[in-house]
Amino acid sequence: MSIKMPFWLRAVSLVGVVLLLSGVGFLAYRYYERPATLTVAVGSIDGEGAKAMSAIASRLASTKASVRLKIIDAGTVREAAEQFAAGKVDLAVVRSDVGDLSDAQTVILLSHVVVLLIAPPGSSIDDMDKLRGRKVGVVGGNANSRIVDVLTKQYDLARGKVVFRDIALPDVRRAVDAKEVSALLIVTPLTQKYLSAVRGFFPQGPKMSPVLIPIDSAEAIAEADHAYENFDVPKGTLRGFPPVPDDDVTTLRTSLHLVAHKKSGTDLITELTEKLISVRRDLLGEQAIFAEIGAPSTDADAYLPVHPGAAAFYNGTQQSFIDKYSNYIYLGPMLLGGIATVLAAGWKFLGIGQPETVEGPLDSLYALARRIRSVATEAELSGIEDEIDDILKAERSKTESDDENAVDAATLNVIAHRLENMIHDRRVVLATKPAIRAAG
Repeated sequence: MSIKMPFWLRAVSLVGVVLLLSGVGFLAYRYYERPATLTVAVGSIDGEGAKAMSAIASRLASTKASVRLKIIDAGTVREAAEQFAAGKVDLAVVRSDVGDLSDAQTVILLSHVVVLLIAPPGSSIDDMDKLRGRKVGVVGGNANSRIVDVLTKQYDLARGKVVFRDIALPDVRRAVDAKEVSALLIVTPLTQKYLSAVRGFFPQGPKMSPVLIPIDSAEAIAEADHAYENFDVPKGTLRGFPPVPDDDVTTLRTSLHLVAHKKSGTDLITELTEKLISVRRDLLGEQAIFAEIGAPSTDADAYLPVHPGAAAFYNGTQQSFIDKYSNYIYLGPMLLGGIATVLAAGWKFLGIGQPETVEGPLDSLYALARRIRSVATEAELSGIEDEIDDILKAERSKTESDDENAVDAATLNVIAHRLENMIHDRRVVLATKPAIRAAG
């Protein structure tokens, strides 16, 4: 019982329990509030993809966002897709036409990339039929294998003995100058940075205009393969004056997406999407590529379906405060009630503020009964009789003054009568003791 423990020991014990519970609560809070860190696989032949995502990750960290990104440079977009499909990363930057994306759902659209078939200045190749019997350099290697297969099938290029040859980025200009290839296949964003790189693949001059080869069957290809869409390269994209091309040119376009696994938590992806859109606004002035970041298609038949968490952000259907925290609101009072019970128990354990037990008249009378059995002299019995008289007199006074704590007279009379009998019996016992000793 707490009453048997010294106060200092009770106080130390209670303080220890409070400190322990506080420490556990603090650690639980820190664990709950810790930022979620998601791994992101990204790859590009020029390394710019990893740099761009690293800029986003740095901004998330500097703003102490609740969701952080750990960038893993996979080298190429195909490798990034493979790591994602293998479950080695939480997110990946993928191209719609590269890799196994059966478990992928879009978080955010990063950029569109356009298929460009370009012949060197002075070339007579201005349509797909004139590629027959030629070599086409593929910049980007196996990342473009699907588009090569699509074009080969659509235009029967295998029968036309068109050869596609992968070319590393540093070797493109040399291959063009040496006439090792008759045209280049490039899949790139149409930003000034990348268009400048494309122009650098060919000899420069006012009268040296590269030839952009149209993919006239782009609409039919897009209908058959939804990873692509029909797109018109605007007049003057490669050069403003004289314009190259000199008119809009039909081709294909695909997209770069940041994707998450289908099983990724809805609330987590909603939070990530919101933070990415916010970061995009902050980074617009640093790199033009960030201007292309935006919402993906939320249509049910989209080639890469949008993740439910991202869709909630784009559609404005995030859970309200009540919906999101209803369980906490329901359980909160129960938890507070439990804490109050524990505190009350601790307060009682310390014995602080508890009134001392006051002995009532009945308790005093019962105590006299125990004394009567053990008294050894007539004088002690007389003293007990006086005490009984004092108690009865005090209770009679309470009754006369209408004190609600007064014991009723009937109860007192019963106990007093019992005590008188006990005193009488004890006197008899005390009176017989000398006779018993004398006989002995």
